[in-house]
Amino acid sequence: MVREPDSFPRSASDASAQLGEVAYLTVTTVNNTGAFLRWGQPKDVLLPYSEQRFRPDPGKRVLVMLYQDDQGRPVATMRLDRFLTDDAWALETGEPVSVVVADRTDLGMKVVVNHRYWGLIYQDDISQPLRRGQSLTGYVKQRREDGRLDISLLPPGAARLDVVGDKVLQALRESGGYLALGDKSAAHDIKARLGVSKSAYKQAIGRLYKQQLITLEPDAIRLVPGALSD
Repeated sequence: MVREPDSFPRSASDASAQLGEVAYLTVTTVNNTGAFLRWGQPKDVLLPYSEQRFRPDPGKRVLVMLYQDDQGRPVATMRLDRFLTDDAWALETGEPVSVVVADRTDLGMKVVVNHRYWGLIYQDDISQPLRRGQSLTGYVKQRREDGRLDISLLPPGAARLDVVGDKVLQALRESGGYLALGDKSAAHDIKARLGVSKSAYKQAIGRLYKQQLITLEPDAIRLVPGALSD
């Protein structure tokens, strides 16, 4: 089922979009030709009726691919499957990629990868709030045997633990140096507070402990006094 754009919070503003890219653009006008979208150029780009999956109203936002028609004119389409594929054989596990958030599914969030492929961020891998049309950096978590992509918002290996560790330290600063999450804490409590898995959290606090930045308790961690002072 097609979701209306208002299913997600709106982005702050339209970024300058380019041909060959997927973008989340504002409808400025609708007439008997189609809808016109603001895309950071002097003239709005046409979204013909034939390229619409539903009829958008002025002021709404739509997720589109920008391309050139047979006459070389820039146009937009909501029919992304014509330009995107599930077969991402050119990408390798761990590779950084550009991500545009598309639609929520029962499994997580469907995303556009490098403006060329479909990918999926599983619900357990969503480490921050996501909104439709949002652009961010992701990483290939896995390229499956059929070429489909699983995407993570955290980098692989040690870099991933550094990112989680930074989240933990920020949470400690915000809570006065004490965080009621430890080895024995429930996975859903860790996910709700920090947006990361229990496994990633335990690995990250283990590194912070070895770096003598925190002390560990069964159900909490504490920042070592003066550990982060300059």
